[in-house]
Amino acid sequence: MDFVDKHSIVRKIWGNTDVVLFIFAGAAAEFSLNKAVDWLYFTGKLPKDPLGRLFSTVAYAQKIVFSTLTEANAAIDQINMIHQHVEAGRNAKIPDWAYRDVLFMLISYSIRAFEVLERKLTLMEKEEIFTTFYQVGYRMKINGLPTDFAAWQMMHEQQLQENLIYSCFSHDLFDQYKKHLGALRYLLMRKIQALIVPLKVNDLLKLGEGKPIKSVLALYKISRKLKVNKPLRNLILPAAYKAQILNLEAF
Repeated sequence: MDFVDKHSIVRKIWGNTDVVLFIFAGAAAEFSLNKAVDWLYFTGKLPKDPLGRLFSTVAYAQKIVFSTLTEANAAIDQINMIHQHVEAGRNAKIPDWAYRDVLFMLISYSIRAFEVLERKLTLMEKEEIFTTFYQVGYRMKINGLPTDFAAWQMMHEQQLQENLIYSCFSHDLFDQYKKHLGALRYLLMRKIQALIVPLKVNDLLKLGEGKPIKSVLALYKISRKLKVNKPLRNLILPAAYKAQILNLEAF
C-alpha cells in the first residue's frame, strides 16, 4: 500500500522538479522568518549550508510522498528521532507550533508553486494536499493540528501573523543564500519568492513585486512544451547543488 495514491495530485506536484524547486524557494523565504529558526542554528548545520539543509528537507518530503505506507512511516519516525536528539542536546523541547509551521509550509507551497507554474487547483485537490501532510503530522504526533482544509486555512493565516519575524537569523540566512548561490541566481530566487510567498512574508523580507519574472516564466513554460527546458534550467543551477536537484527527478 502506498502512502499517497499513484493518481493523486500530490504525486503530480512532488514529481515535477520545477514545482519542487519553487516549493523550495518559497520555503527558504518563509523559513528564515520563523521564530523557531534558532533551533537549527543550535546544531550549527543550517548556517554552514542552508541550501543543503533545505534541499534535504524537501527531498525527505518527496521521498515520503513516493513511498509505501511502511517506508513513509519509517522515514517519519526517523525525522522524529533526529528531532529528539536535538532536543536532548539543548535540554528543551521544540514547540508544537514550530512543527506545525513547517508542515503548513509544505501544504501552502505545494499549492502556491503548482498554481504559479501549472494551473489553479480545485478545492478537492487542495483538500487532498492537506490530508497527505496531515497524515505526516499525525504520525509525528504534532499536537493541535487542524483536521480539515478550511480549518487549516484559518490557522495558517493566524500562524503567518503571529509566528514570523525578521531577525538577525533572517538576515544571516539571506546572506548565506547569496554567498552559496551567487548574485544572479540569488536575484532570480528573490524574484521567484516575490511571486510565490504570502503578502506577510513579502512585507517582512521586502521582496518587492514578482512581475518582472512573469515574462521569463512565460518563456520557460514554452520551453517546457518544446521539451528544451531541462538544459536551460540546468544551466542556471549552482554546481554545488546540481546533483541534489537532479536527484529530485528520480521520482
